[in-house]
Amino acid sequence: MATLTPTTSPPGTVPRDSSPGRGDVSRRARRRQAFLPFLLLVLPTGLVMLALGYPMARQLVMSFQEFGIAQQFGQPAEWVGFANYQAILTDTYFWVVTVRTLVFTAVAAGLTMVVGVGLAVLMQRVATGVRVALQLALLFAWATPVIAAVAIWKLMADHRHGVVNAVLSGAGLTGFDGFHWLQAGTTPFLIVAATVVIWASTPLVTLATYAALSQVDESAVEAAQIDGASTPRILWHIVLPIIRPVLILMAILQVIWDLRVFAQIYSLQQTAGNTTDTNLLGTYIYQTGIAGGDYGMASALAMVMLLLLLALTWRYVRILGRQGDLR
Repeated sequence: MATLTPTTSPPGTVPRDSSPGRGDVSRRARRRQAFLPFLLLVLPTGLVMLALGYPMARQLVMSFQEFGIAQQFGQPAEWVGFANYQAILTDTYFWVVTVRTLVFTAVAAGLTMVVGVGLAVLMQRVATGVRVALQLALLFAWATPVIAAVAIWKLMADHRHGVVNAVLSGAGLTGFDGFHWLQAGTTPFLIVAATVVIWASTPLVTLATYAALSQVDESAVEAAQIDGASTPRILWHIVLPIIRPVLILMAILQVIWDLRVFAQIYSLQQTAGNTTDTNLLGTYIYQTGIAGGDYGMASALAMVMLLLLLALTWRYVRILGRQGDLR
């Protein structure tokens, strides 16, 4: 009777997988894994394009058209080319509003950074209970709705019963007795508006800066203390340069937010009753388009404001692209 002798592979050889299609299945699995991140990005990218892409494209087209109330009811829009932009750039009032907006943005953003960083440094040096109380107060201020915050500051700056005038008058400044901040002129109005904006923006800067300060290596600070450096010099020459990326990002974000501020200015204008002398770019665009019905001109103003924002924030785009390389 014949016997079957099992075949053995020569020594040193690796057995091959003889199951059909195993390699194709593995390649298909790897291909699916490679495309999975792109598939996950399709939905959010599509939503962003739908929510922002179409309105931006529509706004760009409208900026080259004469688009008013009649076009809202179906009348074809007339193509006017760069006429809207020419009218804007040759309008003296546009430049007055633009300069006013830039000054307001520089002051509000600058003071927000100074106050926010100062509070963050203070939080590092106080007792735990005081620090927790400060953090809670900042969170409450940050969570307060904009309109509610504006209403609070209106009451505080009221010319009859406001606490601001009471404190200033009590300090011997009799000129503030009955002083109407919102109707006394452009500067007092913008002081109140900047105060509201700074009050609402400071918590984010403070908390972000405090988080960055908590990550600073203590050995560098201790080495400077051993060398005899004072606390202000340590803060200015060692600590702040270490957290410089966070500070730059916060500063540029403040510029973006303060440049396009709208709700605070618009709400205060309702009390002041004066828009011509208190307009910033955000309210100027609203009054030209929504209130005035000239949507073509308002779209052109919005595009000019967008270009201004891009010009002021190009550094922020570079920071994002270079992952924090600030050179």
